[in-house]
Amino acid sequence: MAAAQAVEEMRTRVVLGEFGVRNVHTTDFPGNYSGYDDAWDQDRFEKNFRVDVVHMDENSLEFDMVGIDAAIANAFRRILLAEVPTMAVEKVLVYNNTSIVQDEILAHRLGLIPIHADPRLFEYRNQGDEEGTEIDTLQFRLQVRCTRNPHAAKDSSDPNELYVNHKVYTRHMTWVPLGNQADLFPEGTIRPVHDDILIAQLRPGQEIDLLMHCVKGIGKDHAKFSPVATASYRLLPDITLLEPVEGEAAVELSRCFSPGVIEVQEIQGKKVARVANPRLDTFSREVFRNEKLKKVVRLARVRDHFIFSVESTGVLPPDVLVSEAIKVLMGKCRRFLDELDAVQMD
Repeated sequence: MAAAQAVEEMRTRVVLGEFGVRNVHTTDFPGNYSGYDDAWDQDRFEKNFRVDVVHMDENSLEFDMVGIDAAIANAFRRILLAEVPTMAVEKVLVYNNTSIVQDEILAHRLGLIPIHADPRLFEYRNQGDEEGTEIDTLQFRLQVRCTRNPHAAKDSSDPNELYVNHKVYTRHMTWVPLGNQADLFPEGTIRPVHDDILIAQLRPGQEIDLLMHCVKGIGKDHAKFSPVATASYRLLPDITLLEPVEGEAAVELSRCFSPGVIEVQEIQGKKVARVANPRLDTFSREVFRNEKLKKVVRLARVRDHFIFSVESTGVLPPDVLVSEAIKVLMGKCRRFLDELDAVQMD
């Protein structure tokens, strides 16, 4: 019985010890364990696999993906980071720049500004095309000149009072429609995601006048095309009390974990610790510094339960990014199957 439990733990849990981590490698492949049928079965996969949305708002999404291998989860994360396309500034035509920011640095800053435009409505620009068209390019104009404020108080030293347009923000970027884009996109839909991103600071007489071309691209080519600020996953924590913890030890145990993980209850006049919500734990392993308590707790993570956190840059809602990442992964699978079919035919 003990041997069977040890095998089950090895197959399903990553165990955190005081000085190391055990069971980090996937071992549930066919024939590895006697008595276990680990051969691929589509019906069993469909039965066990699920996706649970835990939290979603305008820019962030947290969901659980259960019943998959770490390789698939990591592929999904990497697609979110590097293969879901967006629109970003690719070419900057500088007509005049007398600010202290060099042209190259200014162009780099502009490239990192997230553009609120649905990339699914545009095509990739053909390699070698110098001039864009309405189907593959967005155009923005930035023209700002700093002047003195004639109404400022004589004894004022505040730049906000002394100067006009001394700070260049993304709100100064103006969309210039190409072709029939004005008919396709309502006013206000094509714009920077945030209008308060500081681009440069000017002083009287200084001016920035330039034209920007935005094209469709993926994060694998340049990080400016990445649609997410963060996309990460972690395994679901699994905390087990090996024996009852009562009295002051219960209070001390709760302090070893993140708030809300260990709950102290009053049962028949005694304080008793219980695991309330292991999901909240960050696994600092603080409990292993306590000689009395480190032997009464087992820390582990569920091997096939992934907690995903996706934070969008604002270009697209996070749920749309996830669905687009799934489409990219499905496309990769189709191409792989087509390659296998081609090899078999040869």
